[in-house]
Amino acid sequence: MGRGKLRIYLGAAPGVGKTYAMLSEGHRRVERGTDCVVGFVEHHGRPRTEVMLHGLEQTPRREATYRGAAFTEMDVDALLARRPAIALVDELAHTNVPGSRNAKRWQDVEELLKAGIDVISTVNIQHLESLGDVVEAITGVRQRETVPDEVVRRADQIELVDMSPQALRRRMAHGNVYQPDKVDAALSNYFRPGNLTALRELALLWVADRVDEYLNEYRGEHGIRSTWQARERIVVGLTGGPEGRTLIRRAARMAAKGSGSEIMAVYIARSDGLTAASPKELAVQRTLVEDLGGTFHHVIGDDIPDALLEFARGVNATQIVLGSSRRKAWQYVFGPGVGATVARDSGPDLDVHIVTHEGVAKGRGLPVVRSAARLGRGRIVAGWLVGIPLPGLLALVLTHVDSDPGIANEMLLFLSLTVGAALLGGLWPALASAAFGSLLLNFYFAPPVHRFTVSDPKNIVAIAVFFGVAVSVASVVDLAARRTHQAARLRAESEILSFLAGSVLRGETTLDALLERVRETFAMESVALLERAADVEPWTPAGSVGPNPVARPEDADVDMPIGDHMALALSGRVLPAEDRRVLGAFAAQAAVVLDRQRLVGEAEDARRMAEGNRIRTALLAAVSHDLRTPLASIKASVSSLRSDDVEWSEEDSAELLAGIEEGADRLDHLVGNLLDMSRLQTGTVTPLIREIDLDEVVPMALGGVPEDSVVLDVPESLPMVAVDPGLLERAVANVVENAVKYSPGGEPVTVAASFLGDRVEVRVVDRGPGVPDEAKDKIFAPFQRHGDAPRGAGVGLGLAVARGFAEAMGGTLAAEDTPGGGLTMVLTLRAAGGGPSPAAEGVMLTPTDMRQTPTDVRQTPTDMRQTPTDVRQKAGPQ
Repeated sequence: MGRGKLRIYLGAAPGVGKTYAMLSEGHRRVERGTDCVVGFVEHHGRPRTEVMLHGLEQTPRREATYRGAAFTEMDVDALLARRPAIALVDELAHTNVPGSRNAKRWQDVEELLKAGIDVISTVNIQHLESLGDVVEAITGVRQRETVPDEVVRRADQIELVDMSPQALRRRMAHGNVYQPDKVDAALSNYFRPGNLTALRELALLWVADRVDEYLNEYRGEHGIRSTWQARERIVVGLTGGPEGRTLIRRAARMAAKGSGSEIMAVYIARSDGLTAASPKELAVQRTLVEDLGGTFHHVIGDDIPDALLEFARGVNATQIVLGSSRRKAWQYVFGPGVGATVARDSGPDLDVHIVTHEGVAKGRGLPVVRSAARLGRGRIVAGWLVGIPLPGLLALVLTHVDSDPGIANEMLLFLSLTVGAALLGGLWPALASAAFGSLLLNFYFAPPVHRFTVSDPKNIVAIAVFFGVAVSVASVVDLAARRTHQAARLRAESEILSFLAGSVLRGETTLDALLERVRETFAMESVALLERAADVEPWTPAGSVGPNPVARPEDADVDMPIGDHMALALSGRVLPAEDRRVLGAFAAQAAVVLDRQRLVGEAEDARRMAEGNRIRTALLAAVSHDLRTPLASIKASVSSLRSDDVEWSEEDSAELLAGIEEGADRLDHLVGNLLDMSRLQTGTVTPLIREIDLDEVVPMALGGVPEDSVVLDVPESLPMVAVDPGLLERAVANVVENAVKYSPGGEPVTVAASFLGDRVEVRVVDRGPGVPDEAKDKIFAPFQRHGDAPRGAGVGLGLAVARGFAEAMGGTLAAEDTPGGGLTMVLTLRAAGGGPSPAAEGVMLTPTDMRQTPTDVRQTPTDMRQTPTDVRQKAGPQ
């Protein structure tokens, strides 16, 4: 049974119509007679999407209970038993309820595909795992629900559902995405034109890269070597000279004229004597090209023009930028040069740009430095031509001249041809020339002529000396050529190792980047780093690049062991033995990079432990003062009441008892916050979620503030919320107490609640001095009291505990500016009946393809809570 095919509708933002497009495709398949069923689709109350479900068979959902709440998930077993031809599965990045057979929905989809069922699914660009940092920079929110890029890349079809930001905002204004009462908040927060434009560009670029991968795969499978100019890709050829910076900047200006153009700088280390490059200059040029948004590549090639053209065609480049030759005019006798050769052999599919620079025609060293390298095929052929045909032609000429130059001069002429053969072709053409020349001298010029005998002993010595000199010269020339080749080879290896060492020192090489560099350097199809725990354990890939990487070292064309339980496996061609030394350096570095990545994870764990230690240190500092203050008050009051020296009146006793009660309450509040913070830091907060009305909890949270200090506005029409009542009460109490503490006298704090989609929002509004934007996140840090908060005003845990409890229940707590001055705390909770907390795509609004999941695996974004930048100062929270 074959594997099923996966088709994905990819969108840039909620509301672009991914689910609608998927259902439309389902209807088309059904009309063509295909067995198509709905595995899971959430319409989120959108009428048009709900209508599209009519006429499609829907597989019953599986019910699950988590922490007292009921949820519904896709029933994988029912789909496998039903075995449709196509299953429609919405929201690929969705997190399943804990206790499900798979943690993620994409893993459910993998099971369906393995069973031979085709799947059509949807996902938003912000859910791709590799784009988490980029999306966070755009929206200010780290996505908690992600799907590995490789899962989406392996899809047989990826279709972009695109819509301009203006069109999407019009759809929302018409009520096609959210209910009218939610539209204004959505348009002014998450769905701002800037956010939508950035996410749209991100989606377009990602899909363009994927299309480029498809194109390269197709060209490789069909052996297409010519360039298809589907996208401008500019290759800059570098020699290591200072003109490289000019070439890179020129290429960047060319790329800027066409949107989507790409720059790829390549330095080709040549093993047959390329003029030495400066590692320092190459490092500078690498930094420059990366700063300009391009990539740097280092490859080995025996023939510079061929290697450059091979690289350009391999990456489907459309233009090549080269510098004018630095050779002087007389040096062109040794060849036309790299630029002219590339321009001649580029063909009609590659444009070659020759850029002038300050080093033109200023020379690049003696030609012997460049040419005295390992002998190529052309020189060997030339050596045989000089060593065999020319001695015969020389003998023919000398036998037809009237004057006799003498055997000594004739030997010198033949010796010159032998030396020429040695210089051109090396040892074997020279030996053959020496032997052939000796025979010709003996037969035609040493008496008796035309016989292979020598009558004069002096001639025998002369011929022997001639042969010995010829062999000696040939040996010396061949040895020099081999030594020069070794030196050039070592220089090329040192250049590669220099770049490798530089990347190590800079700490910039990731494992995938390093493996990709190995693949480029040695012209391989795929490279994989494999490891195993013991000799009997199976190999597992720690990282790989290229198509179809091998799963075992034995299956690779090149296997480089790294220790006992790790190996670098390359596929594509068999490497010569001399390349394995450099490959060994790459392999060792790959192991170092892998260890470093793991150490980074361990360092993060250590950082969290250090943070815990900091919390404990701060706790001790808080105990030393803030906890002792109420204890001292209680102790003083109790000692006064127990004193026999003073007879207290009833009023005085009542006042002392009230002070004891006040100090105990204050002490209880501080200790409670400390214990709560400890629970949050250790991850032991386990909310008991149940459905409850806000008006049952919020009034109870106001017991710690004066009655006239708060104005409560909780409509009876609000839906119930799915929360832990105890945690919610503590969170609201801390926020309200903090607001009352810093509100000006006579100005009550407003506590208002409203309903937005599947979220209920509690806003605590004060008219205090406010908090600047740069401090809004800091006030939620433990043991932080902003501004001039006096000692004794608390240990700075109130808001930290409130936010921790809110997030533990699947909600959020954020600070906004109050219009007209002050600070507004926005507590967002999940409405009952709406499922678990939504995916991180909007704070108060349900995204298009969002399905709710348990409260401990989601976090609502803060992007839709952003407020104007005009800020006001506020004393810090408790």
